[in-house]
Amino acid sequence: MEKLNPAAIAKIDEIVAKHKDEPGPCIVMLHDVQNEIGYIPFEAMEKIAEACGSSVAEVYGVVMFYAQFTTEPKGKHVINVCLGTACYVKGGQKLIDQAVELTGAPINGTSSDGLFSLDATRCLGACGLAPVAVVDGNTIGLATENNKLLTALKKIIAEEKAASLRA
Repeated sequence: MEKLNPAAIAKIDEIVAKHKDEPGPCIVMLHDVQNEIGYIPFEAMEKIAEACGSSVAEVYGVVMFYAQFTTEPKGKHVINVCLGTACYVKGGQKLIDQAVELTGAPINGTSSDGLFSLDATRCLGACGLAPVAVVDGNTIGLATENNKLLTALKKIIAEEKAASLRA
């Protein structure tokens, strides 16, 4: 298990202190930690469990139950591709394959350079726009049409390359 830096630990402590006296604070704390740090490390679950008067196993159970929580750091850019029935039938697997090839991120993992995380999801609730992908919170419906997803990813890659050249 990787050690958190002091800034991340301080942020977790701040979040726990802010919400510990509220009713039902566990999920609020988990959301805040993930929003601030990008994932929910084990150390955060320990602190949240202590503040809520529950076990680490109970907090871990909440983290594992809700799909929006992650215990692994995500890449700078997060790609979700729907593989629900409508999306799969209309090319969802092709989108996943193209995203893996272009970004180097494995399915449900992060690229070695830390730029991209790629998650296969079961439903994004936009079946009428199948196949659907979400990139950095932006929904791309009919994502195979005119290579919309690939175009979006190539744009991000170009912007990242330009930014690294300026640095």
